[in-house]
Amino acid sequence: MGSNVAHGIVEIGGLIHEGASEFITSEYKICAVFVAIIAGIVWLCVDGLASAYTTFAFLLGAVTSMACGAFGMHVATYSNFRTTICAKASLGYAYKTAYRAGVVIGFALVSVSLLVLLLLIRLYLSLLVLDNSSKTLSYYTFIFEAVAGFGLGGSTVALFARVGGGIFTKAADLGSDLVGKIESGLPEDSPRNPATIADNVGDNVGDIAGMGADLFGSFAESMCAALVIGGDSLTDLDGTIRLEFILFVLLIPALGILVSGLTTALLTEGEEINENKQVEQGLKRQLIVSTLALLPVLWMLAQYCLPHFKFTMNKKTETKQASDVFLCLAFGLTGGLAIGYVTEIMTSYTYRPVQELSEACRTGAATNIIYGLALGYLSTVIPVTVLCLVCYYSHSNLGYYGVALAALGMLSNLPICLAIDSYGPVSDNAGGIAEMAELPSIVRERTDVLDSAGNTTAAIGKGFAIGSATLVGFALYGAFLHSAYLFGLKS
Repeated sequence: MGSNVAHGIVEIGGLIHEGASEFITSEYKICAVFVAIIAGIVWLCVDGLASAYTTFAFLLGAVTSMACGAFGMHVATYSNFRTTICAKASLGYAYKTAYRAGVVIGFALVSVSLLVLLLLIRLYLSLLVLDNSSKTLSYYTFIFEAVAGFGLGGSTVALFARVGGGIFTKAADLGSDLVGKIESGLPEDSPRNPATIADNVGDNVGDIAGMGADLFGSFAESMCAALVIGGDSLTDLDGTIRLEFILFVLLIPALGILVSGLTTALLTEGEEINENKQVEQGLKRQLIVSTLALLPVLWMLAQYCLPHFKFTMNKKTETKQASDVFLCLAFGLTGGLAIGYVTEIMTSYTYRPVQELSEACRTGAATNIIYGLALGYLSTVIPVTVLCLVCYYSHSNLGYYGVALAALGMLSNLPICLAIDSYGPVSDNAGGIAEMAELPSIVRERTDVLDSAGNTTAAIGKGFAIGSATLVGFALYGAFLHSAYLFGLKS
């Protein structure tokens, strides 16, 4: 590759990075004002000593979410042109480059969020001096309710990142197609189309920063909900509160990081991608293997940390075992895999639904729209049913705490899910850069293969985001009811 061509590729990648950085900066400026207003409301609405602690946790969650989103965007925009250069060498080299970028984003987000939450808990445990004589909540429950502000802060930022980034993504994509393809007859990502850079910027700010913030919010809130309920519900058999019982939930994503890392190392570095069909198969294999590997690990974790314990919910105290904890985690983990698999069937051209939708295009746009809407409605039946079953059986085992555990089980695969989801925009950008740099057609063909697989697997990430958000919402509702009962607001 000539120096001029390489310089052109890097220059185009720099323009995409500049555009994405400008969007993130502008968005976060507006988001910071909104976060400050919400922080003020939290400060005023929360009574007593908890006001300062909850507000600080809220601000820390918001800042962490912003930092993770910005980091993911930077990694993606520095990796897209590298993928383009690697695509000139081989399909497998380009695949590994794009997926490694996604791995860095996924593992960094989960690791940083878990580390910050752990440090926050340790800080509050060491600094907080509470006179429990005037409180109806236990010492640990008080702390974890304050820590719950961390998840609220993350969700506040996710509102801007997901909605704002998503709207920009679709507006830029449609604008680029209308101006380039329809009006001017230009090919996809043509350098003569002034909206091409904006289209590539949208892939990063919407599908990486936005999706990352969305899943960060679900991840943080599921842990906070489990901590709040567990802080006053889990005791030893003799009735004593043990901190290690409560902090057990932090070990779930920690082991998820470990298992996901080993899976990625073995499957990414241990196999060669030489054929087009191997790309999508390789991505799906990552998710399936990590899920199956996590099941025995979570079983051993439950057996070691919570072999027997007393669980109190709605004035009833029962003795529970490790199997009850594991079943909740397994329901969430396998439910997430089922939702992802159904999503993949409904969005991949390998299967009949998309093939039939393509056939519907032959008779015009009207039949395409009608069949597409019908297929979209049909695709929700199985995921909704799976979520209902997960909620029912988890709640039957351990009440709302079980639902929170199911959400954590589903999100224990979060590093892999984020890696697969981030892979798509990186591959899409790589194809756009190849077109704008006017590289040989073989390069664009290889990036199109990567992009096609990324579009399918990105839908899997969205399925996980929706499924986990449903479980987290249910768990947070349970945490509220639990706290209301402790305060005597519930009969």
